[in-house]
Amino acid sequence: MPNHLFDALFAPQAGRDDPFLHLPDGGALSCRDFDALSARLANALIAADLRPGDRLAAQIAKTPAALALYAACIRAGIVFLPLNTAYTDAELAYFIENSGARMVVCDPSRRDGIRAVTQETGPRIETVDADGRGSLLDAAAGCPDRQDPVARGADDLAAFLYTSGTTGRSKGAMLTHANLVSNARTLAEHWRFSRDDVLLHALPIFHTHGLFVATNVTLAAGGSMIFLPGFDLDAIVRHLPRATTMMGVPTFYTRMLDDDRVTRDLVANMRLFVSGSAPLLAETHAAFEARTGHRILERYGMTETNMITSNPYEGERRAGTVGFPLPGVEIRIADPETGASVPEGEIGQIEVRGPNVFAGYWQMPEKTAAELRTDGFFVTGDLASRDADGYVSIVGRGKDLVISGGYNVYPKEIELVLDAQPGVRESAVIGVPHPDLGETPVGVLVPRCDTGPDLDRIQAALRETLAGYKRPRALVVIDELPRNTMGKVQKNALRERYRDLFADAPARPD
Repeated sequence: MPNHLFDALFAPQAGRDDPFLHLPDGGALSCRDFDALSARLANALIAADLRPGDRLAAQIAKTPAALALYAACIRAGIVFLPLNTAYTDAELAYFIENSGARMVVCDPSRRDGIRAVTQETGPRIETVDADGRGSLLDAAAGCPDRQDPVARGADDLAAFLYTSGTTGRSKGAMLTHANLVSNARTLAEHWRFSRDDVLLHALPIFHTHGLFVATNVTLAAGGSMIFLPGFDLDAIVRHLPRATTMMGVPTFYTRMLDDDRVTRDLVANMRLFVSGSAPLLAETHAAFEARTGHRILERYGMTETNMITSNPYEGERRAGTVGFPLPGVEIRIADPETGASVPEGEIGQIEVRGPNVFAGYWQMPEKTAAELRTDGFFVTGDLASRDADGYVSIVGRGKDLVISGGYNVYPKEIELVLDAQPGVRESAVIGVPHPDLGETPVGVLVPRCDTGPDLDRIQAALRETLAGYKRPRALVVIDELPRNTMGKVQKNALRERYRDLFADAPARPD
């Protein structure tokens, strides 16, 4: 029976004896063996009375078995819900209850805690540990290694991914078979992936970057992956010489630059480095190119849309931008109030339409209606501008916009100035309450290892560069910026930390 996602990505590789996953211990799992493992797992899920359309929540370590569980859900028609391994039991309870998951797969050490917080919903709980053992794999071991994928069409749901929930409860983005297939095929072609490619995979697989970009693109091209459990610099250096491509977050690249072993000779076999999930500093672009000869390709996407834009594979990869809309994807940069497109060079909100855009938020019709326009454009909440050459530059999230004394202040504009100052490794600008201005920008700085920032000198540079209403009324220095697992700066945490910074300021400063 036709199964849209399985037929497009998994089935073409099923009979091959070529390696699919190169493992850290030097071993490998062939395409044929991966297919057999996913078939056994699919049969185990079906034997557990899971039916097409049911949800399965998985909070397990990154292993070949974890990836095969994703494939098993697709072939059994089950909606796959990968969850961050850092979530607490209390956090998991919300995702499990909200999704209506009929099965939860977790590490054995989490089983009792999850059972305690899911007594009312009562999902079946199975286990898979970091060594690829557990009750679900025991059940699968006794199942056939062949399974006919159940019928699933392009519009059927393949996965849920929950948003980060920085402004309220997380929303379950419903991704269809067509969403995932379209993006995988587009990216594989746009980035020139082929069967010859070996992707160095050090990303988590509970997120769109590691699962639906890195993995699906490799599958679409028929390539293989060096499948690391996480980012470990020694492991990266050890495996880079036999890789051809790598996808990472900016933190990967800054850490690689801190290691003298990362040289042109080390990456001589590489053809492409891709960065995403968080902004890449222009300084990192330049330093990485000078060190390795490679210019990192930066792209932009979201949980709800997979990838939206990309710098070109051939042509100028422009630092500070996320390139152009991908083939088949439309974007407009619009006034948040009216929805009308803004002129070239002006800042507006990114809206996107295409086969990559999700089907809506699970059990949240009001949220879906608010963010999916009737003409099919999804309102991303990201602020950006587009230059005369068509390159898109992300300014920040709409919720990060600072409105100080009635003026709009875009944090990215200030961060670019701060990042360029001596002694500053990176920065984040946030808005905090102010008794006179409503809110005001504050600059949070991370110092370089060798020297700290001269705050008086930085303030002088800000006075020369920015209008008065844009200048931070305070600069604070901290050891590191709080980030989520994908490297995004958690500005909500910074806003909470410094919300009382001006609590004692006079209502009208002198």
